[in-house]
Amino acid sequence: MTQDQLLLFSLFALVFGALIWGRWRYDLVAFTALIVAVVSGLVPAKGAFEGFGHPATLVVALVLVVSAGLTRAGVVMLITRTFVDAGRALGTHITIMGSVGGVLSAFMNNVAALALLMPVEVASARKAGRSPGLSLMPLSFATILGGMVTLIGTPPNIIIATIRQDSLGESFGMFDFAPVGGVVALAGLAFVATIGWRLIPVREDAAADRETAAYVAELVVSEDSKLVGKTMGNLYEEGDKAGVMIMALVRDEKRYYNLARHTKIGTGDVILVEAEAEPLDELRAGLKLDFADHRRKHYLAAEKAGFTMVEAVVTTDSRIRGKTIESVGLIWRHRTALMGISRRGQKIKGPLRKARIRAGDILLLLAPAETADEVVDWLGGLPLAERGLTVTRQDHTWAAVGIFAVAVLAASLGLIDLPVALGAVVVGYVATGVLPLSEIYEHIEWPVIVLLGSMIPLGAALESSGGTELIAGGLTGLTAGAPAWVAILLLMIVTMSLSDVLNNTATAIVAGPVGIAMARSMEVSPDPFLMAVAVAASCAFLTPIGHKNNMLILGPGGYQFGDYWRMGLPLEMLVIAVGLPMILLIWPL
Repeated sequence: MTQDQLLLFSLFALVFGALIWGRWRYDLVAFTALIVAVVSGLVPAKGAFEGFGHPATLVVALVLVVSAGLTRAGVVMLITRTFVDAGRALGTHITIMGSVGGVLSAFMNNVAALALLMPVEVASARKAGRSPGLSLMPLSFATILGGMVTLIGTPPNIIIATIRQDSLGESFGMFDFAPVGGVVALAGLAFVATIGWRLIPVREDAAADRETAAYVAELVVSEDSKLVGKTMGNLYEEGDKAGVMIMALVRDEKRYYNLARHTKIGTGDVILVEAEAEPLDELRAGLKLDFADHRRKHYLAAEKAGFTMVEAVVTTDSRIRGKTIESVGLIWRHRTALMGISRRGQKIKGPLRKARIRAGDILLLLAPAETADEVVDWLGGLPLAERGLTVTRQDHTWAAVGIFAVAVLAASLGLIDLPVALGAVVVGYVATGVLPLSEIYEHIEWPVIVLLGSMIPLGAALESSGGTELIAGGLTGLTAGAPAWVAILLLMIVTMSLSDVLNNTATAIVAGPVGIAMARSMEVSPDPFLMAVAVAASCAFLTPIGHKNNMLILGPGGYQFGDYWRMGLPLEMLVIAVGLPMILLIWPL
C-alpha cells in the first residue's frame, strides 16, 4: 500500500465515521475532506472543484427543479386525485400509493416524489382513522424502489452511469436500469403491501397532535370550471376526495345549507368550504374554481412573479384587526388575496371580504413570493412556521407534461445528453410560466450538490491512486476460485451495508470503481458489477439515516431508529434474491 493510498483510506474512514456519527452535516464533512485532500496533495488543485461541474451534479440539481415544476403545474395533484381513496383497505391503499410513488420516482427525484406524496398519505391516514406510521414507511420504501427503474430516478443510477462513461467510454441509457430495477421494484412493492406493513410497530406519529388551521374560504364556479352542470352530489364527492368540508352554496348572495344532492351547480355560484391550506388549493385547482372577488383575478393575472400561500396570525396590534380585507385594500396595495380565514371553528357571517378580522384569526393569504414577508409585516401579523405552501397552476399542467415528455424521449433516444435535456425542460418551464425565475434556485438542495461536488474528486483520487483496485483485490481474494456471481453477491452485500449507514451517493461513488476493478481482475464484463452497485446503493432500508426518504418520515410516522430493520431487513434480502438473478440474466458476464 502506497502512502497516497494509506492517506486516502484514512481520509475516507474519517469521512465515513463523521457521517455515521452525524454531529456535523454531511456537506460540511465532504467539503472539509476535499479541502484537506487538496492541501495534502492527494487531489490536484487544478481539478479540486471539477465535481461541481460534473454531469452527475448537474443532473441532480436539474431534476429537483423539474420536480418542483411538475408539482407547481398540478401534475402530481392530478395523479393523486385520480388514484387516492382513503376508504380502501390498507393493503390495497399501500399498493396504489406505492405504485403512484414508484412511477413518480422513476421520472423525478425520489426524495421529491416522497415529499409530494407524504402530506397526501398523512391526510389519507387521518381520514381513514389509522396511524400514518402503518403506511408512510411502505410509501418511503416504494419511492426508493421506484427510483431504480430509470437513469434519473435516483442519484446512484446517475453516478453509476457517469462512472461507466468515464471508465468505459459509454454511459447507461435512460431505461437501461428498467429490466432489473423494474422487477426488483415490483417484487419489493408486493412485499411491503402484503407482509411488510404488518411488521411495523404501531405508534402515534409526532405530527398527530400538531394543530393546523382549518380555513373558511369562498370559491367561485367559473365558466370553464369542471363543476358547471354537475350536481351537489358531485361536489360532495370531490370534497371528500380532497379532504374539504362543503359548508354551503351561495347564490344571489343567499347561503343555502344542506342542499339536495341532485341540485345543479351553475356559473357564478359561490361555494363556501372549510379546509386546511393544501386541500383547499387542491380542490380549487382540480375543479378550476376562481377566487370570490373578481378583482383578485385581475390583479393576480397582471403580476408576473410567482405566488405563494402564507399563513399569518392577527394580533391585537395588527393593522387589519377590526377592519375588513376590502377596506384595507390588500388586493390593490400589495397584489395579495385573502384565500381563507380560520376562527377556531366559529362561524363567519357574510362574504369573507366584508368580514371584520379579529385578534386570533389566522389568515391564509395568496401573495407574490418575493414580497410575502413584507405583506405580513404591513398587516402587523405574525407569520406561522414556514410549511412550503405553493399555489398550483392547473392551466399549465399539460404544458409541463408535454415539455417533460419530449425531453425524456429525446434523451432516451440518444438525441441529446440528459443534462442538456433537463436544462431544456427548466428553460421551457420558465418560458411558459410553469416556474417563476425567482424560485429556480430555491428548489435545489444545495447540501446535496456540495456533497456530490466534493466526493467526486475524492472518488477519482482513490481510483487514480490504485485504491479501488486494492479494495477490489481484497474482495476478489475472498471469492478466489468461486464463480463470478459470488463476487457480485459479495459486492452487493458490502455496498448495501455501506448504504444503510452512509449517504447512498457517497456509497455509489466509492463502490462503482471497485466493481469495475473486480470485473477486470476476473476478465469479465463490468456491466453486471455496475448494475449490482446501482441496485445495492439504492437499497437503504435498515436505518433512517441511510436515505433521505427514511429520514423524512421519521417524525410524521412516529418511528424510532430501530423500527426500520423490521421491514427493511427482509426487503433487502428479497432485493438480493430477485436482483442478482435478474442482473445475470439481463447483463451476462
